[in-house]
Amino acid sequence: MAPLADDSRCPCGTGDSYGACCARFHREEAYAPTAERLMRSRYSAFVVGHEPYLLRTWHPTTRPHALDLDPGTRWLGLDILDTHGGGLLDASGTVRFRAHYVLDGVRGDQTELSRFARDDGAWSYVDGQVG
Repeated sequence: MAPLADDSRCPCGTGDSYGACCARFHREEAYAPTAERLMRSRYSAFVVGHEPYLLRTWHPTTRPHALDLDPGTRWLGLDILDTHGGGLLDASGTVRFRAHYVLDGVRGDQTELSRFARDDGAWSYVDGQVG
């Protein structure tokens, strides 16, 4: 998928423009300050197909060597259902979310409880339980 214009609405659901929201994380201009912001920026990375960002923000102990993003998946929206920890002063946190998509003309959603860790000021995705 092509990159979003900075003045486009950010797909993460905050209502902000992409340039004022997730683009600065994708461009390595800043770190996501909380686990929820990292979750939102990773969702946006899935929307735009930004595989390097997804790998870079995956914890080194669980990071795969590569990703195989399905270009046929069209992401429709993100709902943050719950968060625990993951704040400015926390070292870990969880985010429960639901992501909506269309794949091969069929609508679906994925609910996941994701774990995050912060090392040296940067949050990373550790793993998640789908369902």
